[in-house]
Amino acid sequence: MINLDIADAIANLRSTFHDISQVLDPDGLEASIAELEQQASQPDLWDDPESAQKVTSALSHAQADLKRIREIEQRLDDLEVLVELAKEADDEDTAAEAHRELEAIDKVVSDLEVQTLLDGEFDPRPAVMTIRAGAGGVDAADFAEMLLRMYVRWAEAHEYKTTVLDTSYAEQAGIKSATIEIDSPYAFGTLSVEAGTHRLVRMSPFNSAGSRETSFAAVEVVPLFEQTEHIDIPENDIRVDVYRSSGPGGQSVNTTDSAVRITHLPTGIVVSCQNEKSQIQNRAAAMRVLQSRLLLLQKEQEEAQKKELAGNITASWGDQMRSYVLAPYKMVKDLRSGFESGNPDKVFDGGIDEFIAAGIRWRKTEQQSG
Repeated sequence: MINLDIADAIANLRSTFHDISQVLDPDGLEASIAELEQQASQPDLWDDPESAQKVTSALSHAQADLKRIREIEQRLDDLEVLVELAKEADDEDTAAEAHRELEAIDKVVSDLEVQTLLDGEFDPRPAVMTIRAGAGGVDAADFAEMLLRMYVRWAEAHEYKTTVLDTSYAEQAGIKSATIEIDSPYAFGTLSVEAGTHRLVRMSPFNSAGSRETSFAAVEVVPLFEQTEHIDIPENDIRVDVYRSSGPGGQSVNTTDSAVRITHLPTGIVVSCQNEKSQIQNRAAAMRVLQSRLLLLQKEQEEAQKKELAGNITASWGDQMRSYVLAPYKMVKDLRSGFESGNPDKVFDGGIDEFIAAGIRWRKTEQQSG
């Protein structure tokens, strides 16, 4: 007889999933979906494109959340059937399949549990992420491009809609900066733990001596706000520059001045966008990102004032939050949560879920202890 004693493990998984479902409220999601579907079916919906986009986006996100919950419920039911089949047939292959499915469901439930920790005001929103090369010359520019690829691959693996809004290429290799929008429920809450300074240590491919080099890149993450939640930005507070979009090496990929760079004069915030085909579209996209950054800045200033009144002005994030070491040994380590991996290749290929989960749990613990 095969040994397939995983009943307790399944029962524990069901208990954890039940607690998670209580928080995510599938019945409430169904009610929201029904209401949003009714709104989306109105014939005049697209008379107001901004409102229509908000409705359809909310509907898509709610449907995705509910689908995820229902799929886990079904997989747990199917797993119990698979266990019974394995026992009845005394089949080792079926038993091995049951073990693999248990591990897979446990991973999905763990990911969903992390989502329940995202209870910040802006956590449910899509995210705008900017990666900038820091100290380290060409190595830093190359490192920034490695991080950009890492986040895009991560988003693709999760089937999240990702748009590259702007890329500024460095002269020799890599990028000076890049801004991407990730449209997914809880993208900001999830990715906000990636904000901070990242450090790379490796044998430089750009150094003829092949010496070990240290380079830095900064990651900024802001929530993407709806158009209705905007800050009025006076025209005399911004400077708008237009230029031709370009690709690597400065090759022109656009024969018209369609790319837009907006500078917010009071704060010095600069936003560029060259992804869209027309100057009007690029300006609208850049203004949306600028408003998101100004709203977040306003929120941070309010929180800073509260902390100052309370006598606590300690920063939440350190200057260096993660190290990627490729030589003399291989290790990626988060300096806040302590989570580490000995497989940098997997990490740079988008395998950062465990780092994100550890970061979210660390942040929650810090908030509760503070």
